[in-house]
Amino acid sequence: MLAQYVKDLSFENPNAAKVFQALSNPEGPKPAIEVNVNVGARRMGEEAYEVDLKVTATSKVGEDTAFAVELLYAGLFGARNLPENMIEPFLLVQAPHILFPFARRIVADTVRDGGFSPLMLDPIDFAALYQQQRAAAAQQQPQQSGATSLGEIDLGEPQGNA
Repeated sequence: MLAQYVKDLSFENPNAAKVFQALSNPEGPKPAIEVNVNVGARRMGEEAYEVDLKVTATSKVGEDTAFAVELLYAGLFGARNLPENMIEPFLLVQAPHILFPFARRIVADTVRDGGFSPLMLDPIDFAALYQQQRAAAAQQQPQQSGATSLGEIDLGEPQGNA
């Protein structure tokens, strides 16, 4: 990994007073949390790739949004002497596995700083997700051979000044 960084971070607490009042009532509604994690990758140079980990989490208490947090966390990875058939698994499995603990901490700290209990995201098995995506893609395109394109990966021409 050459670098890691926050590309975008947003936290909204639109109904703070109402939500905190509802949460203080032991018989009131319990919070419901929805979390989504997406991985994207793109070529940035001859041997450099940027991998994005997008984490979105929304909590509702009843019909009211308690908080919404969005984090786009990225890493710049070098892939020197990596066989071509290993680049996609590296970018969609190993790279997000490296980035996830840092993104997890940022989400937890941001939610805590917003006045809520820290949101501790469960670990993610990126290898299992990758295998599921490959299996699903193979079933959808049984007639085609060769590499399968997954999600938002872009291994085309380098981006930026590279």
